[in-house]
Amino acid sequence: MTRLAVLVLAGLLPLGVALPARGAPKPPRAVVILPFDAAALEREEQWIGEGIAQLLSLGLAQHPGFVQIPRSRLRSLGAPGAWGDAGALQALRSAHAHVALYGRLERRDGQLIVLPRALEMKGGSGAEPLSIEPLPAPEGELLERLAGLPATYARALRVAVTDAEAGRMERAAHPTRSQRAFELYARGQSVSLRGGQQENEAAVDLLARAIEADAQFVVAHYALGVVHQTLGNRWKAAAQFRASTQLDAAYPEPFKALGDQFMSAPRRLFDQAVEAYSKAIELRPFYAEAHVGLGDAKAAKGDVDGAVAAYQKALVYNPVNPRVHLSLGKIYYAEKGLYYESVNAYKRAIELDANSLEARMGLGEVYEDKGLYKEAIGEYAKVLELDARHTGAMYNLALVFEKVDPKEAIARWERYIQVASQLPAEKDWVDVARQHLRKLKSQVKE
Repeated sequence: MTRLAVLVLAGLLPLGVALPARGAPKPPRAVVILPFDAAALEREEQWIGEGIAQLLSLGLAQHPGFVQIPRSRLRSLGAPGAWGDAGALQALRSAHAHVALYGRLERRDGQLIVLPRALEMKGGSGAEPLSIEPLPAPEGELLERLAGLPATYARALRVAVTDAEAGRMERAAHPTRSQRAFELYARGQSVSLRGGQQENEAAVDLLARAIEADAQFVVAHYALGVVHQTLGNRWKAAAQFRASTQLDAAYPEPFKALGDQFMSAPRRLFDQAVEAYSKAIELRPFYAEAHVGLGDAKAAKGDVDGAVAAYQKALVYNPVNPRVHLSLGKIYYAEKGLYYESVNAYKRAIELDANSLEARMGLGEVYEDKGLYKEAIGEYAKVLELDARHTGAMYNLALVFEKVDPKEAIARWERYIQVASQLPAEKDWVDVARQHLRKLKSQVKE
């Protein structure tokens, strides 16, 4: 029996998802936001390149016309020092995005000049660069000048922006009045994007110092919670998310993050998760990730219609969201036994996010259950390429090899036990693995 937790649902599930009605608003533009090239600046100022990317992300999150592709999906491209036109095109293709936002920074006569650029995909004709008017940022006015950049990009990309939307974007892109606090925040975000224990611990230090510099820095509280969550510091993460909601009850991201925490809680706090996701959606109706979370929570409660409706909305607001396809892959196979639909959903999730370990695990388990052992081994092996200590993939690989190569299965069980025996949460699974190992060894001797 495989270890992936599946959603057990009741009732019938529609095979497709609703498409927007004729005359509905255009689908949102999928954008990838890259740090600006700051190589021309002094070393102590180069953080501004990442800082602009962070402000663009905060501002564009306020507009329904944009869907942001997480930069974590670009890790396979490395960390180029400068994202020029060639790098932006590579990022566009890798992220399956419509537009890449990037640029560079330079000093002219002692004044900082921001040179924004964009690269827009044009169907089969390739990509088209778009230059935007240079933005001077006099000393002491950096954050104020940058706050209008998200709306400037939106208009340059011919996305309609109302006065109210422009106001929300500008306020979001000016999250603190302290340039020192924002510098620490930008540095912390840059470090955390590299992944890894050491990098995340460094990010915790930088973000905590950002909060010391400005205790009202709502976004920094939330970002610190995200890093704590990544490090497994569940209670510290929750404390930061709640601090964010107390400082700004209209900021939806921490409510969505709390929903995620409720979903993963040992006591199965699905009602609380529904409440948290619903609050995030109330604050930002086009918050696609919150709709996905709401769908997952309702599915876990057995509310099929509610789950499907949430997933449909998520796809309307973000057609390239891999989490929706991942969730649909689970539902199709766990409840209805729809092999082809499940495989296609998992493959679409992987196409959109090649680093999705959960989608690869789900696809591997569907293959395994259908007796397609070679394909299952391939998916589990890819998981281990991305995370060499993924105990779920190790365990499942050992199970599959029992069916095709007992000697290799022995080696796989020994490797799993070596890694998992150090983890308290794996104790019961390790006991089962030892039983498998003893049985296999006795069979091989015979």
